Amino acid sequence: MVDKNSLERSVIGVVSSAKMNKTITVLVERQVKHPVYGKYVKRSKKVHVHDENSLAKEGDVVRVKQTRPLSKTKTWVLDSVIKTNV
Repeated sequence: MVDKNSLERSVIGVVSSAKMNKTITVLVERQVKHPVYGKYVKRSKKVHVHDENSLAKEGDVVRVKQTRPLSKTKTWVLDSVIKTNV
């Protein structure tokens, strides 16, 4: 039997916008190796994240996990706030 928690995908990113109601925008950066030159290149993506209690503020570092589609663009939910922007 497979543990469901081990299959959940989670990523860490920085909150770039917290202006929507119960939704934040998180910038997730990752490094990938270029297929020809071998140099590591930064790739980034903005994802919409469901934040039920509006815990995260702009500039916070957060962990988000993937979930079922909550709306047209929201398929992530806030897991925890790692570091607050003071």
